[in-house]
Amino acid sequence: MSHFEVDYFEVLSPGVLSLVQDQGRFGQGALGLTNGGPLDAASAHWANALVGNDANASLIECSIGGLQLKAHCTTNLCVTGASVALTINGENKTQWQSHPVQAGDVIELGMASLGLRAYVAVAGGFQIAPHFGSGATVMREGIGGLHQNGAKLQPGDKLPVLASAPLPLRHLAKGQQPDFDFTKGLSLRLVEGYQLPLFSNVARQRFYLNQYTVTPKADRMGVKLSGPAIQCSSQSLLSEGICYGAVQIPPDGQPIVLLNDRQTLGGYPKIGSVLSLDCWKLAQAPAGTVLSFEKIDPQQAHNALLLARARDARLLAEINARCSSAGAANDNT
Repeated sequence: MSHFEVDYFEVLSPGVLSLVQDQGRFGQGALGLTNGGPLDAASAHWANALVGNDANASLIECSIGGLQLKAHCTTNLCVTGASVALTINGENKTQWQSHPVQAGDVIELGMASLGLRAYVAVAGGFQIAPHFGSGATVMREGIGGLHQNGAKLQPGDKLPVLASAPLPLRHLAKGQQPDFDFTKGLSLRLVEGYQLPLFSNVARQRFYLNQYTVTPKADRMGVKLSGPAIQCSSQSLLSEGICYGAVQIPPDGQPIVLLNDRQTLGGYPKIGSVLSLDCWKLAQAPAGTVLSFEKIDPQQAHNALLLARARDARLLAEINARCSSAGAANDNT
Protein backbone atom coordinates (compact mmCIF):
# COMPACT_ATOMS: atom_id res chain seq x y z
CA MET A 1 0.00 0.00 0.00
CA SER A 2 1.42 3.39 -0.97
CA HIS A 3 2.23 5.82 1.83
CA PHE A 4 0.09 8.39 0.04
CA GLU A 5 -2.88 6.18 -0.80
CA VAL A 6 -6.15 7.60 0.49
CA ASP A 7 -8.13 5.07 2.50
CA TYR A 8 -10.74 5.30 5.22
CA PHE A 9 -12.21 4.37 8.57
CA GLU A 10 -15.74 3.02 8.49
CA VAL A 11 -18.18 4.02 11.24
CA LEU A 12 -19.81 0.83 12.52
CA SER A 13 -21.60 2.64 15.34
CA PRO A 14 -21.33 6.36 16.18
CA GLY A 15 -22.20 5.84 19.83
CA VAL A 16 -24.20 8.50 21.63
CA LEU A 17 -22.81 11.46 19.67
CA SER A 18 -19.67 11.57 17.53
CA LEU A 19 -18.61 14.66 15.60
CA VAL A 20 -15.70 15.54 13.34
CA GLN A 21 -13.78 18.47 14.81
CA ASP A 22 -10.63 20.46 14.23
CA GLN A 23 -9.46 23.49 16.23
CA GLY A 24 -12.51 25.44 15.11
CA ARG A 25 -13.85 28.04 12.72
CA PHE A 26 -12.53 31.55 13.28
CA GLY A 27 -13.08 34.88 11.56
CA GLN A 28 -16.62 34.03 10.40
CA GLY A 29 -18.56 35.81 13.15
CA ALA A 30 -19.78 38.48 10.74
CA LEU A 31 -21.66 35.69 8.94
CA GLY A 32 -23.19 34.55 12.22
CA LEU A 33 -21.03 31.41 12.32
CA THR A 34 -19.67 30.34 15.69
CA ASN A 35 -16.29 28.71 16.40
CA GLY A 36 -17.12 25.06 17.00
CA GLY A 37 -14.09 22.89 17.69
CA PRO A 38 -13.36 20.40 20.48
CA LEU A 39 -14.98 21.10 23.85
CA ASP A 40 -11.83 19.76 25.51
CA ALA A 41 -9.15 21.49 23.47
CA ALA A 42 -6.24 20.08 25.50
CA SER A 43 -7.32 16.45 25.07
CA ALA A 44 -7.85 17.03 21.35
CA HIS A 45 -4.40 18.64 21.10
CA TRP A 46 -2.72 15.63 22.71
CA ALA A 47 -4.67 13.11 20.64
CA ASN A 48 -3.20 14.75 17.54
CA ALA A 49 0.26 15.28 19.01
CA LEU A 50 0.62 11.64 20.05
CA VAL A 51 0.20 10.48 16.44
CA GLY A 52 2.49 13.22 15.11
CA ASN A 53 -0.25 15.45 13.71
CA ASP A 54 -0.56 19.17 13.30
CA ALA A 55 -2.73 20.67 16.05
CA ASN A 56 -5.48 21.51 13.53
CA ALA A 57 -5.83 17.99 12.11
CA SER A 58 -9.40 16.70 12.02
CA LEU A 59 -10.34 14.12 14.63
CA ILE A 60 -13.47 12.65 16.24
CA GLU A 61 -15.07 13.98 19.42
CA CYS A 62 -17.08 11.13 20.95
CA SER A 63 -19.49 12.22 23.68
CA ILE A 64 -20.46 9.68 26.37
CA GLY A 65 -18.95 6.76 24.39
CA GLY A 66 -20.03 3.82 22.27
CA LEU A 67 -18.08 4.65 19.09
CA GLN A 68 -17.06 1.69 16.90
CA LEU A 69 -14.78 2.06 13.88
CA LYS A 70 -13.29 -0.35 11.36
CA ALA A 71 -9.95 0.46 9.77
CA HIS A 72 -9.52 0.00 6.04
CA CYS A 73 -5.83 0.91 5.99
CA THR A 74 -2.60 0.76 7.95
CA THR A 75 -2.11 3.73 10.23
CA ASN A 76 -1.68 4.84 13.86
CA LEU A 77 -4.39 5.86 16.30
CA CYS A 78 -4.67 7.55 19.70
CA VAL A 79 -7.59 8.09 22.10
CA THR A 80 -7.51 10.76 24.82
CA GLY A 81 -10.03 12.67 26.94
CA ALA A 82 -12.67 11.02 29.12
CA SER A 83 -11.87 7.63 30.61
CA VAL A 84 -13.33 4.97 28.30
CA ALA A 85 -12.59 1.30 27.75
CA LEU A 86 -10.58 1.24 24.51
CA THR A 87 -10.21 -2.02 22.60
CA ILE A 88 -8.72 -2.99 19.25
CA ASN A 89 -10.09 -6.32 18.02
CA GLY A 90 -11.36 -6.92 21.55
CA GLU A 91 -7.93 -6.42 23.14
CA ASN A 92 -7.71 -3.73 25.82
CA LYS A 93 -5.54 -0.76 24.90
CA THR A 94 -4.28 2.25 26.84
CA GLN A 95 -5.50 5.78 26.28
CA TRP A 96 -3.09 8.69 25.85
CA GLN A 97 -0.68 6.70 23.69
CA SER A 98 -0.35 5.78 20.02
CA HIS A 99 -1.36 2.37 18.69
CA PRO A 100 -0.71 0.83 15.25
CA VAL A 101 -3.79 -0.43 13.42
CA GLN A 102 -4.12 -2.61 10.34
CA ALA A 103 -6.80 -2.96 7.70
CA GLY A 104 -9.68 -4.93 9.19
CA ASP A 105 -9.03 -3.88 12.79
CA VAL A 106 -12.11 -2.89 14.81
CA ILE A 107 -11.70 -0.08 17.33
CA GLU A 108 -14.29 0.27 20.10
CA LEU A 109 -14.82 2.88 22.81
CA GLY A 110 -16.86 1.91 25.86
CA MET A 111 -19.02 4.31 27.85
CA ALA A 112 -17.25 7.11 29.69
CA SER A 113 -16.59 6.45 33.38
CA LEU A 114 -14.84 9.76 34.18
CA GLY A 115 -15.47 12.82 32.03
CA LEU A 116 -17.88 13.01 29.12
CA ARG A 117 -15.92 13.35 25.86
CA ALA A 118 -13.14 11.30 24.29
CA TYR A 119 -11.06 12.16 21.22
CA VAL A 120 -9.92 9.81 18.47
CA ALA A 121 -7.06 10.90 16.21
CA VAL A 122 -5.31 9.04 13.39
CA ALA A 123 -1.94 9.80 11.85
CA GLY A 124 -2.33 12.55 9.25
CA GLY A 125 -5.81 13.39 10.49
CA PHE A 126 -9.13 12.53 8.87
CA GLN A 127 -9.18 14.11 5.41
CA ILE A 128 -12.20 16.40 5.80
CA ALA A 129 -12.89 19.18 3.27
CA PRO A 130 -13.10 22.58 4.97
CA HIS A 131 -16.44 24.39 5.11
CA PHE A 132 -16.14 28.13 5.74
CA GLY A 133 -12.48 27.57 6.56
CA SER A 134 -12.81 24.59 8.90
CA GLY A 135 -13.98 21.00 9.09
CA ALA A 136 -15.47 21.53 12.57
CA THR A 137 -19.04 20.23 12.88
CA VAL A 138 -21.66 22.62 14.26
CA MET A 139 -25.00 20.82 14.22
CA ARG A 140 -27.05 23.88 15.16
CA GLU A 141 -25.75 25.83 12.16
CA GLY A 142 -25.69 22.88 9.76
CA ILE A 143 -22.06 23.40 8.74
CA GLY A 144 -18.86 21.37 8.72
CA GLY A 145 -18.27 17.69 9.25
CA LEU A 146 -17.85 14.82 6.85
CA HIS A 147 -20.63 15.94 4.48
CA GLN A 148 -20.34 19.71 5.15
CA ASN A 149 -23.90 19.81 6.48
CA GLY A 150 -23.33 19.76 10.23
CA ALA A 151 -24.49 16.15 10.56
CA LYS A 152 -23.22 13.88 13.31
CA LEU A 153 -21.50 10.67 12.25
CA GLN A 154 -23.79 7.84 11.16
CA PRO A 155 -23.32 4.08 10.71
CA GLY A 156 -21.70 3.42 7.33
CA ASP A 157 -19.94 6.79 7.11
CA LYS A 158 -16.46 6.54 5.61
CA LEU A 159 -13.82 8.90 7.02
CA PRO A 160 -10.93 9.30 4.53
CA VAL A 161 -7.39 9.01 5.87
CA LEU A 162 -3.89 8.76 4.46
CA ALA A 163 -2.33 5.37 5.13
CA SER A 164 0.93 5.70 7.08
CA ALA A 165 3.80 3.55 8.23
CA PRO A 166 4.02 2.49 11.91
CA LEU A 167 5.23 5.18 14.29
CA PRO A 168 7.42 4.81 17.39
CA LEU A 169 5.34 4.62 20.57
CA ARG A 170 4.30 8.08 21.73
CA HIS A 171 2.55 8.54 25.07
CA LEU A 172 1.72 11.04 27.78
CA ALA A 173 2.61 9.73 31.23
CA LYS A 174 -0.12 9.19 33.82
CA GLY A 175 0.95 12.10 36.00
CA GLN A 176 0.95 14.43 33.00
CA GLN A 177 -2.63 13.66 31.96
CA PRO A 178 -5.62 15.78 33.04
CA ASP A 179 -7.65 14.62 36.03
CA PHE A 180 -11.27 13.88 35.12
CA ASP A 181 -12.40 13.04 38.66
CA PHE A 182 -14.62 15.99 39.56
CA THR A 183 -16.24 14.45 42.64
CA LYS A 184 -14.45 16.96 44.89
CA GLY A 185 -15.78 19.87 42.84
CA LEU A 186 -14.27 22.39 40.44
CA SER A 187 -12.82 25.86 40.69
CA LEU A 188 -13.17 27.97 37.55
CA ARG A 189 -11.00 31.05 37.14
CA LEU A 190 -12.93 34.09 35.90
CA VAL A 191 -11.86 37.38 34.34
CA GLU A 192 -14.41 40.08 35.10
CA GLY A 193 -15.82 42.11 32.22
CA TYR A 194 -16.86 45.68 31.56
CA GLN A 195 -20.47 44.94 32.57
CA LEU A 196 -19.40 44.19 36.15
CA PRO A 197 -20.80 47.56 37.45
CA LEU A 198 -24.30 46.28 36.57
CA PHE A 199 -23.94 43.89 39.52
CA SER A 200 -24.05 45.19 43.10
CA ASN A 201 -21.31 44.39 45.61
CA VAL A 202 -23.74 42.03 47.33
CA ALA A 203 -24.43 40.20 44.05
CA ARG A 204 -20.71 39.89 43.33
CA GLN A 205 -19.98 38.47 46.78
CA ARG A 206 -22.85 35.99 46.43
CA PHE A 207 -21.42 34.88 43.09
CA TYR A 208 -17.93 34.19 44.45
CA LEU A 209 -18.74 32.89 47.94
CA ASN A 210 -21.35 30.31 46.96
CA GLN A 211 -21.21 27.07 45.03
CA TYR A 212 -23.11 26.19 41.87
CA THR A 213 -24.16 22.85 40.40
CA VAL A 214 -23.94 21.72 36.79
CA THR A 215 -27.48 21.01 35.57
CA PRO A 216 -28.61 18.58 32.84
CA LYS A 217 -29.21 21.66 30.65
CA ALA A 218 -25.79 21.38 29.06
CA ASP A 219 -24.62 20.90 25.49
CA ARG A 220 -21.99 22.19 23.10
CA MET A 221 -23.51 25.69 23.26
CA GLY A 222 -23.12 26.10 26.99
CA VAL A 223 -23.87 24.90 30.51
CA LYS A 224 -26.66 26.11 32.77
CA LEU A 225 -25.76 26.24 36.48
CA SER A 226 -27.98 26.11 39.55
CA GLY A 227 -27.34 27.97 42.79
CA PRO A 228 -27.95 31.28 44.57
CA ALA A 229 -29.57 33.68 42.10
CA ILE A 230 -27.49 36.68 41.01
CA GLN A 231 -29.39 39.91 40.55
CA CYS A 232 -28.47 42.49 37.92
CA SER A 233 -29.62 46.09 37.58
CA SER A 234 -30.31 45.49 33.88
CA GLN A 235 -31.83 42.23 32.69
CA SER A 236 -31.57 42.87 28.97
CA LEU A 237 -29.01 44.82 26.95
CA LEU A 238 -28.34 45.53 23.30
CA SER A 239 -27.04 42.36 21.66
CA GLU A 240 -23.28 42.16 21.25
CA GLY A 241 -20.62 39.61 20.40
CA ILE A 242 -20.08 36.85 22.95
CA CYS A 243 -16.69 35.33 23.74
CA TYR A 244 -15.79 31.76 24.66
CA GLY A 245 -16.41 31.14 28.36
CA ALA A 246 -18.70 34.15 28.85
CA VAL A 247 -20.85 33.88 31.98
CA GLN A 248 -24.32 35.23 31.22
CA ILE A 249 -26.81 36.08 33.95
CA PRO A 250 -30.36 35.67 32.57
CA PRO A 251 -33.48 37.04 34.33
CA ASP A 252 -33.72 33.98 36.64
CA GLY A 253 -30.26 34.77 38.03
CA GLN A 254 -28.83 31.31 37.28
CA PRO A 255 -25.48 31.60 35.44
CA ILE A 256 -24.95 30.17 31.96
CA VAL A 257 -21.37 29.53 30.82
CA LEU A 258 -21.11 29.66 27.02
CA LEU A 259 -18.88 27.20 25.14
CA ASN A 260 -17.79 26.40 21.58
CA ASP A 261 -21.13 26.34 19.76
CA ARG A 262 -22.51 29.46 21.49
CA GLN A 263 -24.56 31.98 19.55
CA THR A 264 -22.46 34.82 18.15
CA LEU A 265 -24.65 37.59 19.64
CA GLY A 266 -26.51 37.92 22.94
CA GLY A 267 -28.12 40.51 25.17
CA TYR A 268 -28.00 39.00 28.66
CA PRO A 269 -25.62 40.80 31.04
CA LYS A 270 -22.28 39.08 31.61
CA ILE A 271 -20.37 39.16 34.87
CA GLY A 272 -17.16 37.97 33.19
CA SER A 273 -15.60 35.08 31.30
CA VAL A 274 -14.16 31.78 32.48
CA LEU A 275 -10.48 31.45 31.60
CA SER A 276 -10.20 29.41 28.40
CA LEU A 277 -7.82 26.98 30.14
CA ASP A 278 -10.64 26.00 32.53
CA CYS A 279 -13.54 25.65 30.09
CA TRP A 280 -12.62 22.03 29.32
CA LYS A 281 -13.38 21.09 32.91
CA LEU A 282 -16.94 22.34 32.58
CA ALA A 283 -17.35 20.54 29.25
CA GLN A 284 -16.18 17.27 30.83
CA ALA A 285 -18.15 17.66 34.09
CA PRO A 286 -21.36 15.60 34.40
CA ALA A 287 -24.61 16.98 35.78
CA GLY A 288 -24.44 17.30 39.54
CA THR A 289 -20.82 18.47 39.63
CA VAL A 290 -20.33 21.26 42.18
CA LEU A 291 -18.18 24.25 41.27
CA SER A 292 -17.17 27.72 42.39
CA PHE A 293 -15.67 30.76 40.69
CA GLU A 294 -12.32 32.38 41.49
CA LYS A 295 -11.60 35.95 40.35
CA ILE A 296 -8.32 36.57 38.51
CA ASP A 297 -7.08 39.67 36.72
CA PRO A 298 -6.06 39.83 33.03
CA GLN A 299 -2.36 39.70 33.90
CA GLN A 300 -2.84 36.48 35.86
CA ALA A 301 -4.84 35.04 32.97
CA HIS A 302 -2.09 35.97 30.52
CA ASN A 303 0.58 34.37 32.71
CA ALA A 304 -1.48 31.19 33.09
CA LEU A 305 -1.85 30.90 29.31
CA LEU A 306 1.89 31.38 28.76
CA LEU A 307 2.79 28.82 31.44
CA ALA A 308 0.37 26.26 29.96
CA ARG A 309 1.81 26.81 26.50
CA ALA A 310 5.37 26.39 27.80
CA ARG A 311 4.43 23.21 29.68
CA ASP A 312 2.86 21.66 26.58
CA ALA A 313 5.89 22.58 24.47
CA ARG A 314 8.23 20.99 27.03
CA LEU A 315 6.20 17.78 27.22
CA LEU A 316 6.01 17.52 23.44
CA ALA A 317 9.78 18.06 23.16
CA GLU A 318 10.33 15.24 25.67
CA ILE A 319 8.04 12.92 23.67
CA ASN A 320 9.80 13.77 20.41
CA ALA A 321 13.19 13.20 22.03
CA ARG A 322 12.13 9.76 23.28
CA CYS A 323 10.88 8.85 19.80
CA SER A 324 14.12 10.01 18.20
CA SER A 325 16.16 7.92 20.66
CA ALA A 326 13.98 4.89 20.01
CA GLY A 327 14.31 5.36 16.27
CA ALA A 328 18.09 5.67 16.50
CA ALA A 329 18.30 2.54 18.65
CA ASN A 330 16.23 0.59 16.10
CA ASP A 331 18.47 1.80 13.27
CA ASN A 332 21.54 0.48 15.12
CA THR A 333 20.11 -2.99 15.68
